[in-house]
Amino acid sequence: MENSEGVKIESTVVTEEPLISALDIALFVVIITVAYFWYFKRDKQSSSSEKKPYTIQPSSLSSIEQTSNSPFIKKLKSTGRSLVVFYGSQTGTAEEFAGRIAKEGARYKMKGMVADPEECDMADLVEMKEIQKSLAIFCIATYGEGDPTDNAMDFYEWLQNGDADLEGLNYAVFGLGNKTYEHYNEIAIYIDQRLEELGATRVHEIGLGDDDANIEDDFVSWKEKLWESVCSHYGIEETGEESNIRQYKLVDCSEVLPERIFSGEISRLKSYENQRFPFDVKNPYLSKIAVNRELHKSGDRSCMHIEFDIDGSKMRYDTGDHVAVYPKSSSELVDKIGELLNADLDAVFSLLNTDEESSKKHPFPCPCTYRTALTYYLDITSNPRTHIMKELIEYASDPKDQEKLKLMASSTPEGKKEFHEWILRDNRNIVHILEDLPSVKPDLDHLCELLPRLQCRYYSISSSPKVYPKSIHITAVLVNYTTPTNRVNKGVATNLLAQLIPTNDELPQPTIPIYIRRSQFRLPPKSQTPIIMIGPGTGLAPFRGFIQERDYARKEGREIGEMVLYFGCRKKDEDFIYENELQEYVANGTLTKLHLAFSRDQPEKKYVTHLLEQNADELWNIIGEKSGHLYVCGDARSMAKDVHSIIVKVVMEKGQMTNGQALNYVKKMEQQKRYSADVWS
Repeated sequence: MENSEGVKIESTVVTEEPLISALDIALFVVIITVAYFWYFKRDKQSSSSEKKPYTIQPSSLSSIEQTSNSPFIKKLKSTGRSLVVFYGSQTGTAEEFAGRIAKEGARYKMKGMVADPEECDMADLVEMKEIQKSLAIFCIATYGEGDPTDNAMDFYEWLQNGDADLEGLNYAVFGLGNKTYEHYNEIAIYIDQRLEELGATRVHEIGLGDDDANIEDDFVSWKEKLWESVCSHYGIEETGEESNIRQYKLVDCSEVLPERIFSGEISRLKSYENQRFPFDVKNPYLSKIAVNRELHKSGDRSCMHIEFDIDGSKMRYDTGDHVAVYPKSSSELVDKIGELLNADLDAVFSLLNTDEESSKKHPFPCPCTYRTALTYYLDITSNPRTHIMKELIEYASDPKDQEKLKLMASSTPEGKKEFHEWILRDNRNIVHILEDLPSVKPDLDHLCELLPRLQCRYYSISSSPKVYPKSIHITAVLVNYTTPTNRVNKGVATNLLAQLIPTNDELPQPTIPIYIRRSQFRLPPKSQTPIIMIGPGTGLAPFRGFIQERDYARKEGREIGEMVLYFGCRKKDEDFIYENELQEYVANGTLTKLHLAFSRDQPEKKYVTHLLEQNADELWNIIGEKSGHLYVCGDARSMAKDVHSIIVKVVMEKGQMTNGQALNYVKKMEQQKRYSADVWS
């Protein structure tokens, strides 16, 4: 027998027996019951594993630190706190500012805590109104091209997409930005406005810190006025207590077994001996240095081409990404601190938070030696901020040294002037301060508590994974300069990298911890799209990867669009980096045009911006008539701003637009990712 579709159907003889027996029914019920409980138990476990833990983390947490599963609002209530300071931080400054505000809250009868929004359910902000005289403060940095920091991304998206009723929430916002960037403090401004839109009450006007000028001064000035507003809003008075309260207490760890002592790992003990994928900011990959060669042909400056071996790491990167490098302080500076303070740098210690409710038990991985802390965990090369000056006062035995510290710690015009000149202009770090104020002898454990964490350094990747899937290339200028006090300051990362020279023998190759940070600096999806790249000096780095990727596509037989590169340096015979490579790309047709500016090879200075103005027709042809993409990489303070002005001018003239129309056109290019910048100040 066949059905209508021609499929054969077997005939069977049916007996009079029941189709389903009692045993079958019983088995069926058992199976359904087991499946039901299995499914819902699995679903519950899945949901709990995906939900973010309700934890409060007042600093950059590592996996060694204990976290709480309680919502931050519950912790506030259970510990009698009314002040919570959230931070959005990429380099640690916003986190540091948040800690200072929370600590000062005690002077105004507001017990505070610091919280990482990434580790909190920010929807609980609606419950802040249940706490009497409560206040939420946000120290928020703007990063990249107007982006939130990694740890504030979820909070930012929650504000954008949600419509929570925040009536009864009292708040204040301090933003950390840099005026050399186009999107100055964009995230903090948005958060400040959005909280008000959702019904929250602004206790004090937003503060905008400019890291290109003096962000410490901006913060201190805003903070003083903040507390005035707080006192007025809540009807409270300052207690006048100025005592420096330690956040951590010293614990002697001399009896701790050697295998339990940290030796430079970022979070997990022995993580460099037992590497585990995935690798990120808290779990970097210990990469071998495969290549380290000099790019400059002559002169007294140095530019290094360095290749990190990632073979076998499972790490993947895209052209345009950044690589983070974890540096370490020079042994010379570390030894100097030990000498100045007459301290045993090899003593093993731990710093334990005096606040038992805090989710951050230690300021950095503990236990460790003082030498390890100063080398791997603490920043001893940057300019200390005013709160450190204040904490050092009690350790000065000479009245003159004491008065100088008091002045610099004050917010008076004279104090700000002295701090700016003696610390910032003269570029003193903590070692220089201890040398120049010889009576100041702080306890080393207290100094370790005060100093900020040593941060990783980011470099634009100068290779394409299509061509170099097993290595990451960077292009880095060695940083060395003489300060007004005739001291030589050295870049903490580049000077370390300069020492890591691979050998040709069987000795272990030098290594350094790294991880990959994703970027929005991307080639167009279509290889046929024409592009213009503007990258003087080491701004060439990501474009080297762009060119490699397009060259790879060309060799595969795919059509590639025009590639125009603007590169500039001081002298052709001195610092024209990757010259042979670039000329080869021109010869084989991958690089359509190579515009070169050597600023000091002729009497008048000549920069890439001059060439850009001269080639207005070519510029408009690509970005205007062919809808191409334009990329800028390098100095944000002058070069990138000048390029932007030139682009607007060309769009006006060649596109026959008004100034306003040209600005809107360029703005639309940015929104469409046709105009991208990877810049630094």
